[in-house]
Amino acid sequence: MLDDLVSRPVSGGIRLLQPREAAELPDDGPVEWAPLAPYWAVLWRSGVALAEEIHTAELAGTRVAELGCGLAVPSVVAASKGARVLATDACEEALEVVCRNARANGVKIDTLRVDWSAPDELVRRATFDLVLAADVLYERSSVAPLLELLPRLAERAWIADPGRPAAAAFLAGANRRGWTAATAHRGVVQIHRICTTPDNRV
Repeated sequence: MLDDLVSRPVSGGIRLLQPREAAELPDDGPVEWAPLAPYWAVLWRSGVALAEEIHTAELAGTRVAELGCGLAVPSVVAASKGARVLATDACEEALEVVCRNARANGVKIDTLRVDWSAPDELVRRATFDLVLAADVLYERSSVAPLLELLPRLAERAWIADPGRPAAAAFLAGANRRGWTAATAHRGVVQIHRICTTPDNRV
């Protein structure tokens, strides 16, 4: 798969390398569709929407981590805005493509292989100002690990989601914990700006 990558424009002048077999799978159908290609290889509309949101933000000098980065469009854009970025994913192939995408766009991105069930190495690096995640709530089993992980990493998180049922469960859990959230819309994608401490702004 990594031997057959294609380049395509995304947003903000970014060009993205992507496995050819996944490039023919645009994410424009019902939110519950399951691609034949690995999840990480698909250009999810949530990732593009989150990248567009990031493009309007002031991130120079901030420390940013992306969870479940896949092709890492948000990470590339954040790095282009001057952020120091760590892109994480459970799949080693995804991280190899992230490194290629960083080089192709002239930015620096560090990578780390992370399984949410064993995030100790990521938590040890947790000096982040902002956590990013796009369409990581594809499955309901991701809700509890994400709720546990976020406050260990940063006070702020931007979570992009196209309205999957698991996202509603995540927001309900965040509310029970006293977190605050402000939601913006980019097309069908909802971008939840979350704060895990009550005295800070989202």
